[in-house]
Amino acid sequence: MATTPTRLSRQARREQLLDTAGAIVRGQGADALTLVTLAEAAGVSRPIAYDHFATRPGLLLALCRRLDERHRAAITQALRDAAPSAGEVARVISAAYFACATDMPELSAVSAALKGNPGMEAVQHELTDGYAELMATALLPYSGLAPQALRLRCVGLLGAAEAIAAELHRERTTDGEAAAVFTDLILGGLDARAREPGEIRERRPGS
Repeated sequence: MATTPTRLSRQARREQLLDTAGAIVRGQGADALTLVTLAEAAGVSRPIAYDHFATRPGLLLALCRRLDERHRAAITQALRDAAPSAGEVARVISAAYFACATDMPELSAVSAALKGNPGMEAVQHELTDGYAELMATALLPYSGLAPQALRLRCVGLLGAAEAIAAELHRERTTDGEAAAVFTDLILGGLDARAREPGEIRERRPGS
């Protein structure tokens, strides 16, 4: 029987519910997460859980966005702390990507649970776009490419990273090997003319 919930603001309650949902997925898998099990684990009434997320897919989508926000916040901070060089920025991006794959398994579990859901396709595009923009912004000072061309390469690099992560999940490689390969791919995608901040390469007309 659900206990009387502590009085929280709507946003604070939503954060509490998402924290609880993440713990359920991490401990028991995505199949164990429903609005009913969420309400029971969070100690709230079922109507409160339904009021925040309406449906199980709605809950899973909200949790997916929440986990991605945390991942991007971590990589943004890591990039702020990184030494200003192409190699170090590429290493940080790569390490953060595979840290997510191994340290945040609930994100993969939630994505798998939403496979085939129309809403998930839109969210996946949104997340990929956001990550590609973050990568392109960080790498732009070291690339000879125009911003849009670099962003497109980052989209392609993320596709490669997803394939490498699949190999990692199948235990066909290690965290270190996966990160090293992705770092090399990132550096190779900088138009092979990486430069330090402040260095300007003259462009020929039309280049």
